[in-house]
Amino acid sequence: MATSDKVRIGIVGASPGRGFAAIAHIPALQALPGMEVVAVCTTRQGSAEAAARHFNIPLAFSDPAKLAQHPDVDLVTVCVKVPDHAPPVMAAIAAGKPVYCEWPLGRTTAEAVAMLEAAQRHGVVHAVGLQGQVSPAICYAKDLIAQGYAGRVLSATIIGCAANWGATIDRAYQVDRANGANLMTITGGHQIDALCYCLGEFRELTAFVVSQRDSILAEDLGRVVPKTSPDQLVVNGIIGDGAVVTFQIRGGMTRGTEFLFEIHGDAGDLVLSATSQASMQRQELRLQGAQGKGTALADLPIPPSYRWVPTSVPSGSPYNVAQLYTKMAEGIRSRTPVSPGFDAAITRHRLIDAIQRASDTGKKQVF
Repeated sequence: MATSDKVRIGIVGASPGRGFAAIAHIPALQALPGMEVVAVCTTRQGSAEAAARHFNIPLAFSDPAKLAQHPDVDLVTVCVKVPDHAPPVMAAIAAGKPVYCEWPLGRTTAEAVAMLEAAQRHGVVHAVGLQGQVSPAICYAKDLIAQGYAGRVLSATIIGCAANWGATIDRAYQVDRANGANLMTITGGHQIDALCYCLGEFRELTAFVVSQRDSILAEDLGRVVPKTSPDQLVVNGIIGDGAVVTFQIRGGMTRGTEFLFEIHGDAGDLVLSATSQASMQRQELRLQGAQGKGTALADLPIPPSYRWVPTSVPSGSPYNVAQLYTKMAEGIRSRTPVSPGFDAAITRHRLIDAIQRASDTGKKQVF
């Protein structure tokens, strides 16, 4: 760590004007007084230097291992596309540096497990970008449930949409299921993680993982390509202490309900809903609740204790990223585990495997 006590970050995958690093990570870090971006890495030295100039960052690399090994880098953030996560994550771990990797952690559960095991062997602090677990509204809802606001939870429903999985897709690599980046793993993974974070893990489930199109127009290639990844997802099951759950992600939705999470208990109800068209984990959610018969839902203001970042942090995509970086900085300074870490990613990868297995076999999965 720097003697200034600032955590100095190197970002693998920072390109001006596009990508999650530019949209979320860099604005978040620029608003956090205890953190500083000191290095960027892209696939070519020229583009890395251009990115460094654009963001006013001193160091530029085309090799993630060299970024990780640099003495001025305290923390490595990996923001490249999912199929390319493993090499820079492993380079950071080999250099003994804490690492923050976006979700999904790997293309497969086995790849993700290898990263977790490497991090554990080297004793490095690790975090995964399941930002729903640091959303103020989701964290408050989780605590209200634990405190008995809804009483015994009887049922829950999540419906969400992914506009990108309709007639076109903007990134061709997401059409190949083997790349591990698709509607089920990204949109589905974030939203089902929020469900389990609030209510507990699945005890049993059935599922339909469906592709309504076997080809799609890839906007970045300008042509139609074969598609093996799903564009519709339905999961039904029993979760936590016995609540009945229905979960659906609808690909190609351009109107209608963006995100809705309803929790029904024998003493009350809680509802989380979207306030923008952004992904669930990239926006400020609305939380409503009601208790007792005949009482209308009312807004539940989020207590300040659920916000760990300065008011200068931009809303939208940067906000929950900044929340997670705040936890990461605490973990680095205290040398304690961060949640959600790679272990949380493995739990979610294994659940996604079970969902796929339930769909493939038509058999209920029991845990």
